[in-house]
Amino acid sequence: MDRRRPTSSSFACSRHADISTLALLRDQGGDDDERSVHGDAILRRWEGLSHVRMAPRRDSQYTQSMTARVRYELADSIATITLDDGKKNALSLDTFTELGAAFDRAAADNAAVLLTGREGCFSAGFDLRALGAGGAEAARLVLAGFQLAARVFAFPAPVVMACTGHTIAMGLFLASTGDVRIGASGPFKVGANEVAIGLVLPAFATELLRHRVSPTHFYRATTLAEMFTPEGALAAGMFDRVVAPEEVVGAARAVAVQAAALPRAVFTATKQRVRAPAIEALRAGLAVDAAALG
Repeated sequence: MDRRRPTSSSFACSRHADISTLALLRDQGGDDDERSVHGDAILRRWEGLSHVRMAPRRDSQYTQSMTARVRYELADSIATITLDDGKKNALSLDTFTELGAAFDRAAADNAAVLLTGREGCFSAGFDLRALGAGGAEAARLVLAGFQLAARVFAFPAPVVMACTGHTIAMGLFLASTGDVRIGASGPFKVGANEVAIGLVLPAFATELLRHRVSPTHFYRATTLAEMFTPEGALAAGMFDRVVAPEEVVGAARAVAVQAAALPRAVFTATKQRVRAPAIEALRAGLAVDAAALG
């Protein structure tokens, strides 16, 4: 058994946000040069996202590591990444860093990925404490979230999302990057509520939803900021399946196992070909958003 030393972080989220926005950050100060340099660095990293190369598969049948918010478990070629901050799975800069490290491990393990949340909540969006600070800190948070979403969207192995409850704003954007998205039935909200609270939907998020949401629901989901039930999200194309809450992770794992059995090189080449137009649109949207923060 191959056990690795877990990483740790002292950051703890105490609040959550139902928002994902760039407009909030304008005119709130911060170092313009710092934001511009960071945006350029993200764009440079994005250029290589669709060309990630997989390392040889490891022989271990089960490995596990844990941080304050993100748990990684590898079993039978499936990397299960669990997001759980004990509350609403607010997405902070540290959380994005830990998620990125988990995807690094999945790539090194040549594993398909199952990304899931905690009971009742996949993620309610960006961490309000960091986002509300404005300036360079908020800019880093938003761009880091979009950069991670871009990476997951182009990830060469199968990625299955187990949306265990509320899936809102940046939580929805992250879920939308998966190859398959399975939602939990119940009194949960799914959607992007930016316009409802007076914020312009970022270009990156707009293009991501344009790719995943059905044309008949796209305007409602973006411009009208409609919040959907899980069943409504299924009809809108935000989810691919909806099952009972206690079945979400199991159903997602079954899909991940099936997808992992596909010839990987063929899967990766086809995924890149199918998603190429969307990848170009996301690259352009990320550039627009990075410029808005400059």
